[in-house]
Amino acid sequence: MIGKLSLGLALLSVSLTEALNNGLARTPPMGWNPYNAFLCDTTEQQYHSAAQNLISLGLSQLGYQYVNLDCGWQGKSRNSSGGFTWDTTILPSGVPALSSFIHGLGLKFGVYSDGGVFACDFVGGTAHYIGSLGHETSDANSFAAWGADYLKVISISNLRVQETDLDPQYDNCYSVSSTDFVDFNPPIQIEPHYTAMRDALAATNRPIVFSICEWGVQDPARWPASTVGHSWRISNDIGPPASWDNLFRIINQVVPITQFASPGGWNDMDMLEVGNSGLTAAEQQTHFAFWAAAKSPLFISTDLTKISNNALNILKNTRVIALNQDSLGKSISFKRRYTNDHDVWAGPLSDGSTVAVIVNWQNQARSLTFNLADVGFSSAMASDLISGASLGRLSGSYTTSIDAHGVIVLKLSGATSVSPPSLTFYNAAASGSTLAGGASVRVVSSSISVVGFVGNGGTLTFHNVDGGTSGGTKLLSVDYINADFVFSNTNCSNCRNAFFSVNGGSPIQVQMPISGQSWDILFSGYLVSLPGFKAGKTNTIQISNPNAFAPDFYRIGVAT
Repeated sequence: MIGKLSLGLALLSVSLTEALNNGLARTPPMGWNPYNAFLCDTTEQQYHSAAQNLISLGLSQLGYQYVNLDCGWQGKSRNSSGGFTWDTTILPSGVPALSSFIHGLGLKFGVYSDGGVFACDFVGGTAHYIGSLGHETSDANSFAAWGADYLKVISISNLRVQETDLDPQYDNCYSVSSTDFVDFNPPIQIEPHYTAMRDALAATNRPIVFSICEWGVQDPARWPASTVGHSWRISNDIGPPASWDNLFRIINQVVPITQFASPGGWNDMDMLEVGNSGLTAAEQQTHFAFWAAAKSPLFISTDLTKISNNALNILKNTRVIALNQDSLGKSISFKRRYTNDHDVWAGPLSDGSTVAVIVNWQNQARSLTFNLADVGFSSAMASDLISGASLGRLSGSYTTSIDAHGVIVLKLSGATSVSPPSLTFYNAAASGSTLAGGASVRVVSSSISVVGFVGNGGTLTFHNVDGGTSGGTKLLSVDYINADFVFSNTNCSNCRNAFFSVNGGSPIQVQMPISGQSWDILFSGYLVSLPGFKAGKTNTIQISNPNAFAPDFYRIGVAT
């Protein structure tokens, strides 16, 4: 769980600012976007077909309302009055006609642009589609005049990445200059690119949902982006191609920012890959359920003329959609990770119940046990939101069969709470700790010091740890800092491994997600159970990593 430390540090505290209060996106937007299926190579007919299929497949009546343009539709030069143009080979009837067609079906229409000199493309930045930088007022007026209900804008630039790493919304390409394509560490603050378009949209007096796509650069949730747009991308693209590794990377990246989602402003985990190749049926189900419960916008991004019945059934699960559209607007939050085994996430719903989402990290089907104590309960009435089955009252735990990379989604009501454990804390930088092999103290503030450079030969050892009257296995709560965030998949994407050894016993791997995107944001209360304690206050806990660096550690708490 992520708890609040009573440290009085402005440095470490989060001040949540109310989302854009203009009545839009009070629940996460839902619709269709072509990118994951067609990249930047779209046709007018594909947009027509998608709109018609949202209706004929019964998706529109479940909330999938937006049909959005993505990259490749723009012209490459402005008209004689400086206005935005479109590619007439892609949209021969024109954008206003497409907007009218979609509105005529009772759906909503979205456009795409870029907060840079040129827009993102799929040919290494050579297409030079029109961008909106410096033309925000004119372009916002054009989009409004065309009947746009939604605007997705990207705005980034130097580092050349593979085209498959790009997801052209208000996008972020060429945001620094006309020669910089994509930069995940731009030398400028990119928030002003988005506030300029936000203000231009507001001046049109047309209700337009504003989706900002900065790929998680500069930690938008903490700008806070909720005062700028109705959703903000938290990470680099989910694909294409789709992969389980992409899901792992994005799930880790949302861990420290779930609290920023609220009505009118949402963490955007990127478009759905349900229906596309690259994910098993179970992985698609996990993907959809997690995105829904985390309150991400739900944009189908597959060819609806070829979608399978299985994928369609996942997208049409009304119980899971209801999680996403719940009026309380609270995301699930990270509760516990059993490394290489499963995650437990949970969050409140407007009817007073709790949703628990358990993700199977193992690469095989198996029996999995969910401990209710991981979400603070000893018992609760439960229903399975994937199948709709009522499970009656669960006490202590729930065991069921689960597919490889599958998910359990439970709605828990009438719960009996359990008291949180009583912890004895040990500060990493205290004089009683032993630092060796390069591990060293780093001062975060006048009140907080952490131990960094643990790993790659560096070790941190806590001494005189109380094992209680019986020893055995003890629950630990770890407070740490990890800002090692990434934009592409790594061995431990958006996480670091630490290895904990009690009294010289076999090291236990602990996989720890990022705490934020700067090295002054604490993650409080990462829970792990460790064996090997002895009775009394003579125990040692050593933290290491033989091959990489672990997070920086502030303190551990041991339940006695």
